[in-house]
Amino acid sequence: MLSFLRVIKFAIEDLYRNISLSFMTVLILVLMLLSINALIIVRVLTQEAALTVKDQINVSIYFSEDATEDEIKEVSEYVSSAPEVVQVTYFSREEVLEKFREQHKENTDVLAALEELGENPLGPTIVVKTREPGDYQKIIKSLNVPEYENIIESKTFADTEKAIERIDTITTQVERFSIALSGLFGIIAFLIIFNTIRVSVYTQRIEISIKKLVGATDWFVRGPYLINALIFSAVSIIVTYLLVVAAAGFLDPFVSVIFNKYSLLTDYFTSNIMLVFGIEFIGVLVLTVFTSLLAMRRYLRV
Repeated sequence: MLSFLRVIKFAIEDLYRNISLSFMTVLILVLMLLSINALIIVRVLTQEAALTVKDQINVSIYFSEDATEDEIKEVSEYVSSAPEVVQVTYFSREEVLEKFREQHKENTDVLAALEELGENPLGPTIVVKTREPGDYQKIIKSLNVPEYENIIESKTFADTEKAIERIDTITTQVERFSIALSGLFGIIAFLIIFNTIRVSVYTQRIEISIKKLVGATDWFVRGPYLINALIFSAVSIIVTYLLVVAAAGFLDPFVSVIFNKYSLLTDYFTSNIMLVFGIEFIGVLVLTVFTSLLAMRRYLRV
């Protein structure tokens, strides 16, 4: 226990001796971690965007005015039996007319023309929601049969596949940039930690020689530098966590306008705090310890 306390004491002394290099090391580690968490934020937002777009996928099937309830029910059951279909919603002629009026409430010409007709010109409609963007094509093809030609006037779909592909493209480009930036900061952190340890060991080479001559083991000499690596890792993770949570809280009001989820980013980092920052802490700790051990190899030979 006494040896361990001495190791901690030497580690704290080394931090104060090289306070500027220690600060720079933590700063670079924080920048590296921020770039990684920026990548995570981009991934969360793009996944939410893709889910939002997919949720809007639907196929609208418009029936003629002469279609009977039994015929519409038959088509609905036929469509519902497809494994790609998630939901089938039926709208009567009255509901379709009301929805049409609501959509064109600002267009007085359309409403006036509708009033002149004196009757409801719209037929019943069923809206089919599918699982994936490409599923709507299967639904439309399945309805292209002779027995449904007279009762189905038209079939339309919300083509969201291109939007999702565009989201995926943007996500891939941003991820590549974030990975490259994280790698750059990782290399810079490696070099700074490496040189910090080398400078510290070089300035204390006489002290280290005395320690080893009086019986200190290699691990006793390495201990302060490994403790410093642990401190660098812990401080950088804590600072990064505070900055990320603050950034998530700042971005959430803007994100909520798009996705109708007020605390999307905050909730994500709160619920995944152990997974995200635990993995990041282990990764940074491995980087700092490996760099410290590598830097000490040459200068601990007495």
